[in-house]
Amino acid sequence: MDTLILFGFFGALVWIILQFGIEQALAVGALVSGVVWLVYRLVKGKQKREDLPSYAEYARSFFPIFLVVLLLRAFVAEPFRIPSGSMMPTLLVGDFILVNKFTYGLRMPVTKTKFMEVDEPHRGDVVVFRYPVNPKFDYIKRLIGLPGDHIRYENKTLYINGKPQKLTPVGPYEPVGSGARAAGSVEYIEDLEGVKHSVLINPLAPDFNPGCTFMGYREIVVPEGHYLMMGDNRDDSNDGRCWGFVPEENLVGKAFMIWFSLDWERPGFIAWDRIGNLVH
Repeated sequence: MDTLILFGFFGALVWIILQFGIEQALAVGALVSGVVWLVYRLVKGKQKREDLPSYAEYARSFFPIFLVVLLLRAFVAEPFRIPSGSMMPTLLVGDFILVNKFTYGLRMPVTKTKFMEVDEPHRGDVVVFRYPVNPKFDYIKRLIGLPGDHIRYENKTLYINGKPQKLTPVGPYEPVGSGARAAGSVEYIEDLEGVKHSVLINPLAPDFNPGCTFMGYREIVVPEGHYLMMGDNRDDSNDGRCWGFVPEENLVGKAFMIWFSLDWERPGFIAWDRIGNLVH
């Protein structure tokens, strides 16, 4: 019976992960195991470990694990995997990154309510955020526009408050593995008002894909409490040019390090030289 209860408990957690996410499953796991252990202690009092029934021992063992992992993910750092090539060449498909969760303020787990201000997002940050169109999904892009900025994108050049951001050519980009579709692109160093980083530009592609109608060639103004995000792979990125601004409450954290890199289409699969690299 105890085994069936345990399987049912973890089965429910898997369902919560699939429906709502890992953080919600950790919160439920910590709550249920904590309540079971607390009620047992209140009713039965302190007992030797060998005298505990199986369900109480499970609750006692799992509660601190669920709680510690939940707090680490909510307040310190959270791992993410890069699923697409929209941030090439900065981040490649299969990169596993760590995201600093307290840079933009501390938020309560699950509810995401901010209870402590720490720092504000800065132009050029590589940011993980909840996709405004469907917040169940996390996206990662570079922060281009701050509240009040006037932004325009034309002839592969980004204009911020009327000033073109300098592009310095590096040379033809040689993609590997799952990034093969970037063949034909040229790598540039973009100087984003002092933040220098690499971008990819395909000289044969139009400035905007057919579906990216939000921005077009007009100048847009970033509203208060919102940000404009763009991918470093400028001609292959579903970003703010297509669907608009990211509200402040959707920010998850700032990407700061690649802790692993695995791409089954890459020679050797594992890119050892990328492990430990900082995200710029």
